[in-house]
Amino acid sequence: MHGTPGAGPTPPPALPTDRLQFAMPPMHDSVDDERRHRKERLAGALRIFGRLGFEDGVSGLISARDPEYSDCFWVNPFGMPFKHVTVSDLVLVNADGQVIEGRYHVNQAAFTVHVQVHAARPDVVAVAHCHSVHGRAMSALGDLLDPITQESCAFYEDHALYDAYTGVAVDAEEGRRIATALGSRKALVLRNHGLLTVGNSVDAAAWWFVSMERSAQVQLTAKAAGRPLLIDHKLAVATREQLGGDLVAWINYQPLWQDISRSEPDLLS
Repeated sequence: MHGTPGAGPTPPPALPTDRLQFAMPPMHDSVDDERRHRKERLAGALRIFGRLGFEDGVSGLISARDPEYSDCFWVNPFGMPFKHVTVSDLVLVNADGQVIEGRYHVNQAAFTVHVQVHAARPDVVAVAHCHSVHGRAMSALGDLLDPITQESCAFYEDHALYDAYTGVAVDAEEGRRIATALGSRKALVLRNHGLLTVGNSVDAAAWWFVSMERSAQVQLTAKAAGRPLLIDHKLAVATREQLGGDLVAWINYQPLWQDISRSEPDLLS
């Protein structure tokens, strides 16, 4: 391989981009295939949340809308450790909170909120809510995420504060108020309670929760150390437009999915 004298060898030509692998959300040939996919991703998300320490006793729920029965939802079984959940453990629940398929009870208080969010947002496939440490800490301050990092800009003007605390949510009206506060946004800070995120896939909803929790940790740490510098409005909006979509969330989530599915393949059973 020869090049200009003294300039070093000529590098090989770049490969055509169509020969390079790049993961994108899969297309499904049948409802059964899509249902299986959502359940696999739900079980994986629960295990990831367990690894990351988002579980607190029996609190926390991730729900995924069934692709055929749009008013029914797959959820994690009540009282089972997130890190132990398999696909076959998941429970299918109707809009009234009644178990249609599965062997376990459901966290009715958490599901009351989820079902109202799903009802208000037909575009949403999955809802995630857990009592994570930094999310709870930020919620106790009644704060939103400030645009202080690239990651937090993904939530800029696309999350809100539910500025009330009424104890454990056990009635539909409370769930409707939470859904109204969320509106068309991707995430909500529940004051004195924690975080809630949504997405058009399980992967997106799970990624937004992980990213929001990490952003809350960064914000709390930065404020404890000093006075964080805010990214200006125009740049924060531009960054959100680049990074704040559910497709970007799906792509960001894939390393987490690949790790959990390869290291713990029993989750698929």
